[in-house]
Amino acid sequence: MASEAAKAAVFVQSEAYEGTRIRGPDFNAPHDLQQLLKSYETIGFQANGLARAIELIDKMRTWRLSDEPINPALQTEELDPAVRASTRCSIFLGYTSNLVSSGLREVIRFLVQHNYVNCLVTTAGGIEEDLIKCLGPTFLAPRGEFNQDGAGLRRRGLNRIGNLLVPNDNYCKFEDWVMPILDKMVEEQEQEGDAKVRWTPSKVIDRLGKEINDESSILYWAHKNQIPVFCPALTDGSLGDMMYFHTYKTETPLSIDIVGDIRRLNDLSIKSKKAGMIILGGGVCKHQIANSMLFRNGADFSVYINTGQEFDGSDSGARPDEAVSWGKIKIDGESVKVYADATLVFPMIVAGTFGKAHWEGLAKADK
Repeated sequence: MASEAAKAAVFVQSEAYEGTRIRGPDFNAPHDLQQLLKSYETIGFQANGLARAIELIDKMRTWRLSDEPINPALQTEELDPAVRASTRCSIFLGYTSNLVSSGLREVIRFLVQHNYVNCLVTTAGGIEEDLIKCLGPTFLAPRGEFNQDGAGLRRRGLNRIGNLLVPNDNYCKFEDWVMPILDKMVEEQEQEGDAKVRWTPSKVIDRLGKEINDESSILYWAHKNQIPVFCPALTDGSLGDMMYFHTYKTETPLSIDIVGDIRRLNDLSIKSKKAGMIILGGGVCKHQIANSMLFRNGADFSVYINTGQEFDGSDSGARPDEAVSWGKIKIDGESVKVYADATLVFPMIVAGTFGKAHWEGLAKADK
């Protein structure tokens, strides 16, 4: 009968299936942050992606060469138990400039301050916004709204970054601060003999981190801890504007070698015994790290956090499995993409990984 056929179509018999049951947090009991983050493992959708990101970052954070079986063909020093126990996974952190404009600046600074990452890759704004915040504040727009009148803001000398406002005076202060440094850098590149400096973007950034001398700065701690900061598009922002203006104030312009940095970044990747990528956003910072992984046949661990989609074929929105096809993530590597605004989820991810371990380590040291 037709009704029986329809019923059979609706009620297709299930196969026997065993798996993780979906269950959310039960707020009938009190929850601390770590309990709440643990519950994300069984909520589903992007909550599960966040839980997976925490898992993979903890693997990056805790991996040691001593976890791997000994290969007798290794170099002598790699057979030494002490060397094996101290050899860690190299963590490459990439982020777009808007995240430094936001309060994620302080989260990134924490990671750099305590040597929890091995290198940074960002865009021009990720450099200048960090320095500019040392000279003047960035503000939240009224009620945190995005729909501000652009013409009105222009007349008031206020620049909008989403729902953030940056007074134009901050950039004037930046010009006053950076111009004498550029003068000195030109002098150093024109010196004779061993004193002559060949500037690369990472060397320029290191110098700016040294000069800012402000502990709120990402670049200050990167300089102090000698963590390289790469920025292939260094001139694509206010810092580029300053360099442009500087060419009209000096007979000899500043010369910056980008090839030196691509060699330095790729060598860092090649020399890593294990490599992990944490990439917030897309564009240059995402691809520059992923491309460096190609030279070691792919990253071992990868966490992408962005809102990009893949329908237009852009690398920004590409999923990790596309990077596998290029050899930028290992075939047997572990990866996840969290489809979310990084300002929403990255503080929670750091709280559940580096932050948790940091405070547990301090508490243990106090006992």
